[in-house]
Amino acid sequence: MRSPSFLSWPPPPLLLLLLSPWPVWAQASAAAAPSGARGDLACPEACACAPGGQANCSRRELPAVPGGLNWSVLALLLDHNRVRALPPGAFVGAGALLRLDLRENGLRWMHARAFWGLGALQHLDLSANQLEALAPGTFARLRALRALSLAGNRLARLEPAALGALPLLHELSLQDNQLSALPPGLLACLPALNALRLRGNPWACGCALRPLCIWLRRHPRPAPEAETLLCVSPGNLVLSPLTAFPDAAFNHCAQSLAPRDLAVVYALGPVSFLASLAACLALGTMITACRTRRRRLAAARRPPRRPPDPGPCSASLADTGSPAAAAQA
Repeated sequence: MRSPSFLSWPPPPLLLLLLSPWPVWAQASAAAAPSGARGDLACPEACACAPGGQANCSRRELPAVPGGLNWSVLALLLDHNRVRALPPGAFVGAGALLRLDLRENGLRWMHARAFWGLGALQHLDLSANQLEALAPGTFARLRALRALSLAGNRLARLEPAALGALPLLHELSLQDNQLSALPPGLLACLPALNALRLRGNPWACGCALRPLCIWLRRHPRPAPEAETLLCVSPGNLVLSPLTAFPDAAFNHCAQSLAPRDLAVVYALGPVSFLASLAACLALGTMITACRTRRRRLAAARRPPRRPPDPGPCSASLADTGSPAAAAQA
């Protein structure tokens, strides 16, 4: 008679699943929960997720950034939707995001804190939208940004405060906007920049274009691309290439002050005038007070005036004029 052995029993299915290698039950669980389901915390709402952390939300007619963003999303594709505005903290929860695509959304407005929390973001595409201005500090928190595209918008001016200091940015696309010049401090805040796309802008070849011309000479461009950077004004420089202007062409331009310096001058002018006026009044009051005090001290030190001593003539006159002298007479 053989002794019973547990090896002869048929193992239950749950035990087989637990004892099987990890990839087997991992694949089974992945098949049971398809990607993009609303209950899947790793994928944002209304998006399809793929291995590697990519969330594809393209062409979904989305009016806003989808919810459910988390640290597992590394690439978020939101192009060809209807996201017209980005409120503060629009991408909260996606702190590990590396790539963000917002092309062709009709985007018109972005809050200065719309991209806060995306400190790891490296590629940002905002091309083919309707942006006309950027608030100061819009990209200042994106210190890891390497590529930024603002092409195909309606930007007429790009302030240095909007970009901030981006030490790793090496590619900036500004083509097909309404830019006529770039402010002096804009390119100075981008030390790693080596690819600047500028075609399709109405460049005004005046003194304001000097910083850009200096940068273009220091970073030579391919001939076909350089030939598309042409002046549209003034009349005598129309169709002149931007790369053809040497530094001597700007010798007649006065060195303009930066906006910060102008603000200091405008602030210190009235303040210094009022301060000098107050100092003059205080000095005049002190001088008047000192003179008054000296006069009082001099008057206090003088001896009191004595009445004049009566002489003999005055005494005789006094005697003859008295009633007693008249009675004797």
